[in-house]
Amino acid sequence: MERTLGVSTRLWTRRLDDASLAELAAHAAALGFGAIELPLENPGDWDPAAAREVLAGHGLAPVVIGVMTPLRNLVSAPAAEIAATGHYLAQCIDVAAELGADTVAGPLHASTGRTWTMTGAEREHAYLQLRTNLAPLVDRAVARGVTLGIEPLNRYETSFINTVDQAFDALEPLLGPGLGMLLDTYHLNIEEGNIAASVARAMGHIAHVQVSGNNRGAVGADHFDFNAFIHALDLAVYTGPLCVESFAPGSAHTWRPLASSQDALASDSLGYLRNLQLGGLR
Repeated sequence: MERTLGVSTRLWTRRLDDASLAELAAHAAALGFGAIELPLENPGDWDPAAAREVLAGHGLAPVVIGVMTPLRNLVSAPAAEIAATGHYLAQCIDVAAELGADTVAGPLHASTGRTWTMTGAEREHAYLQLRTNLAPLVDRAVARGVTLGIEPLNRYETSFINTVDQAFDALEPLLGPGLGMLLDTYHLNIEEGNIAASVARAMGHIAHVQVSGNNRGAVGADHFDFNAFIHALDLAVYTGPLCVESFAPGSAHTWRPLASSQDALASDSLGYLRNLQLGGLR
């Protein structure tokens, strides 16, 4: 199955504004990508109406990425913090609808980097709290033609949802129109015992997919079995984009160069994925 190949603007910059969005959209399109991830750290950072025109001009399909900074939590947090997080995510949904994006994806449950210990009973209570706080957002997403994609993260970035099985434990009553999962090969590589089985388990609920080398470097320049992963996505009938997610040096714990340049990381990943989807590496 041939899917649209995309890239995250985080590969080049930590935070978007109107000027950098326009520049990076043109750059991504020139490299050959057909989709682009746009992180929305704070509503107002960039204008969705203007962005829609820019992306249309370059033939790029948009994906909005929620940025869960400190104090953005839907669980185990003060009521005011939970309410503010819900307001932020509602704005992300509205921005996506105005932009023409059908997905808002990310670890939308809690601040990235937040970890805490829970007993089994406390975890079940937190899952219930998450579903309660997500339910109106899912309704809003359905009404705006948007799907939320909740991302399981590795154990160093959250203690709440690390695996596809845990995502089902937390979300299953709400999964369906308006709510699915984001699968990221970087996190799958760390947390899943059987990646193909995890993709199969998520069948019908995969809202978005991010890919990178196991060290966040170029796709294919690592030990991850992308042949098996793409085959698993084929069997799961996932038809959405594959978006390369890496980070500019100095951000997101990226302390060393992962390629000769950020452009090389993007281009090498794109070439590898193109060949893989066309069967050239099977």
